[in-house]
Amino acid sequence: MATLNIKPKLRRNSFFTTQSFYLILVLIVLFIIATTGNPNFLTYENIISVLEQVSVLGVISAGVTILMIAGNFDISLGAMAGLTCCIMARLINLGVNEGLASVIGIAFAIGFSSTNGSLSIAFMAPSFIISLATTGIFWGISLMITQGALESIYGQFEFLSRAKLFGTLPLVFIISVVVYIAVHLMLRYTQIGRRVYAIGSNPRASFLSGISVEKNKMLFFVINGFLVGIASNMLLSRLGGAVPATGSGLEMRAISAVVVGGVPISGGRGTILGTILGVLIMGIISNMLNLLRVNMYLQDILYGCIVLFAIGISSVRMRLGYK
Repeated sequence: MATLNIKPKLRRNSFFTTQSFYLILVLIVLFIIATTGNPNFLTYENIISVLEQVSVLGVISAGVTILMIAGNFDISLGAMAGLTCCIMARLINLGVNEGLASVIGIAFAIGFSSTNGSLSIAFMAPSFIISLATTGIFWGISLMITQGALESIYGQFEFLSRAKLFGTLPLVFIISVVVYIAVHLMLRYTQIGRRVYAIGSNPRASFLSGISVEKNKMLFFVINGFLVGIASNMLLSRLGGAVPATGSGLEMRAISAVVVGGVPISGGRGTILGTILGVLIMGIISNMLNLLRVNMYLQDILYGCIVLFAIGISSVRMRLGYK
């Protein structure tokens, strides 16, 4: 009888039954379709463009992965990134050294994210509601700084966007890979990572086992803010300027990529590998639709459908007991 019970469990926990495996298959299919549908997809310029596009989204999504596994949401990420870019652009135009402006921008992003976390704890309110309120605050501050106009940095701060490793791979993509590796190691091999899953699975049980839920929740928001700061640096370097709407939509695309990657809305599960695959899928689909000149409004509809489909698949898999 013991043997009969073990075999199904082994089959269910194998890599070939995980969502990541099926996402890899989806990527292969998308790659074939994109290559067949438009020969320009495989050009060097387009591949580099895709890598650059998914880099910023990837770094943002890494922070979202940590928050969502821990059972938190931050929908102010787009406004937060936009405000951080506006602050850095303004500082550079005021004559502040680019490196110092970069560090200050990251510090501000950590402060913004920490504010969301601390208010959520202080008011004992869901982080989703708190970040919904702070979205307007961040947006308003951005408008005050820029007066609603473009804050151009006139060709400055281009190192991140122009630098290429071995003259081929964009530096921004290398940075995103380093972030992925760091987050993967943290989630899989550190005490902090174990607490992310524990708190996301059952906050009450985590508290009773001696874990400081509030302190760890703050730490998760600090890490998220740090990653938003890095992504904002990459975004400002690519765009060469900032407006309040610079990060508009980033939060929804990041949440979409993380959900597609297999992190359930309820938290407690998920991997950074799934997030990477989700980001790549979203990036390739976006690139395919642009190459095919699909109406941008139809693209938004398609993204929404993809997320709903991913949520449905995740729900079914959880009910069946799959990871």
